[in-house]
Amino acid sequence: MAVEQEVVMGDNLGETAGGSPSELRRRVLGLAWPVIGENLFETLLGIVDTLLVAGLGTAALAGVGSGLQIMFFLLAALSALSVGSSILVAQAVGARDLALASRLARQSLLWSVLLSVPLAFAGLLLAGPIIGIFGMAPEVAHIGTAYLQVTMGTVVVLVALVIGGGALRGAGDSRTPMIVTAIANIVNIGLAYGLIYGHFGLPALGAVGSAWATFIARAMALLLLSRALWQGRNGVGIAGSGGWRPEWLVAYRVLKLGIPAAVEQIMMSTAFLFLTILVAHLGTDTLAAQRISLSALSFSFLPGVGFSIAATALVGQSVGARRPRDAAGVARVATTWAVLWMSTIGVLIFVFATPIMHLFTTEPNVIGIGASGLRVVALTQPLWAVGLVQSGALRGTGDTRFPLVMSAAGTWTAVLLVWLVLRFIGGGLPVVWGGFLVTSPITALLTWRRFRQRVRELEAMWPHTTRTEG
Repeated sequence: MAVEQEVVMGDNLGETAGGSPSELRRRVLGLAWPVIGENLFETLLGIVDTLLVAGLGTAALAGVGSGLQIMFFLLAALSALSVGSSILVAQAVGARDLALASRLARQSLLWSVLLSVPLAFAGLLLAGPIIGIFGMAPEVAHIGTAYLQVTMGTVVVLVALVIGGGALRGAGDSRTPMIVTAIANIVNIGLAYGLIYGHFGLPALGAVGSAWATFIARAMALLLLSRALWQGRNGVGIAGSGGWRPEWLVAYRVLKLGIPAAVEQIMMSTAFLFLTILVAHLGTDTLAAQRISLSALSFSFLPGVGFSIAATALVGQSVGARRPRDAAGVARVATTWAVLWMSTIGVLIFVFATPIMHLFTTEPNVIGIGASGLRVVALTQPLWAVGLVQSGALRGTGDTRFPLVMSAAGTWTAVLLVWLVLRFIGGGLPVVWGGFLVTSPITALLTWRRFRQRVRELEAMWPHTTRTEG
């Protein structure tokens, strides 16, 4: 579940987040909704794949789930490029240095290819041993290996798509990535259905057909994004022959900004990888139920991620304008809306846990296991909302270390608790998600307190700055 942190700039570049509470609310919502929409389409792509693969049986669902878990880890490792490049492009646009912004966009795409090509070859060669770490049944492992070979072999397209979207958002265009993702979703549905089951004159490839469908859909999306970048958005584009030679200084600047966020995502993805290994030892049915739970979780996270990214951008603008009280107001508005939306989703998940499982599978045992786990996931929603948005607000103030520490400590503590309970007491999927129910209140509270402390520090630095009440 890889969560992507980017600085997204609005249409009025450089505008600070000042004003009345209604103005703050307008800016937060205006910045958050396009990001939520894009992530929603991307999440739906994964959910549709899961629904279609589920028709092949529990073994196929578990095998594809293990391959996807590896891909989440890989994307977390490469998130340094995405985060660093989007921040640098956004800063250059804010400084009205559009030539530099365009050069950074070219360099980001170039380095995405240079880094992902070796990974693609490594993935093709090592897919079997990597899937083997889950200790699954041979049939499930075979499906997982075939799926991972395709996704790793085509990882160049995926990484370039993520980087291209980040560059566009850094240039102030969040609409194009959302539209492109929606188009890819529609294409993926038809291709996945055809390639998995052999419809529309396409070969029946089984579970691996979903991997090929996703690759083709994303390749089309990359072409559309590249066209938008070539044409240019808000003065930023990749057209021209200059800036296509690798520049080590640019790579260093990108990685310096992105590595803290990348480490955070790697720590979280590694923790969820270990969690999946623990679940795999509970049986194929439980592993399949866990995969469905993760699909529901990725959907419920959308408001939190959207408002977190909005908080990062708008808090950063407020701090740049020396208005820490506005930063506090932005964080308050973003947190309130995230809690409202994620709590609503949590209630729906809790009430309709069994029907949600029925959407993905007809296996009674998987439905029962998954529904009990989903109800525990539902209880964590408001707590995760606070943690996500307050972490985003902290990044806006320039503090990227504390979110890293809290995220890593909270996630790994939950995994450790799950391991201890399963080893010495026993249990099923509710125990797995129950670990997060224990740790999330603590991490949310500590992150909220740290942000309040950071605001007070900034107010002490700028005691005579005009501030607006938030």
